[in-house]
Amino acid sequence: MRLTLTLAVAAIGSLLFGLAYVLVPASLLSQYGITLDPSNQWVARYFGAALLGFAAILWLARKVASGPALRAVLVGAFVASTTGLAVAILELVYGSGSTLVWSTALIYFLLSLGFGDFVFRTPPPR
Repeated sequence: MRLTLTLAVAAIGSLLFGLAYVLVPASLLSQYGITLDPSNQWVARYFGAALLGFAAILWLARKVASGPALRAVLVGAFVASTTGLAVAILELVYGSGSTLVWSTALIYFLLSLGFGDFVFRTPPPR
């Protein structure tokens, strides 16, 4: 049950952020103190497209009971969340973003804990 909930919450978060990055990247990033002009909004939209794909993978994986496919999804989600956490920490240290970056770091931290628990736990999730 906890695995299903973790995957569903991560999928919904990825969906919401993915849609925002695809549809209104300048508005979303302005909340972080980042200004985009029309010529460089495409990179943010590519990121949004990747988040939408990630949302689909996580949503569909929530029904998988066990096995190599589930392990692959969990390891991928753990790598994505820990890498995101590292980037958020670097932005907090060196970046010029707003205090909203703290919420991003918190989200990635919680996702890293959740997916890390499923990746490193013995026995594997069911």
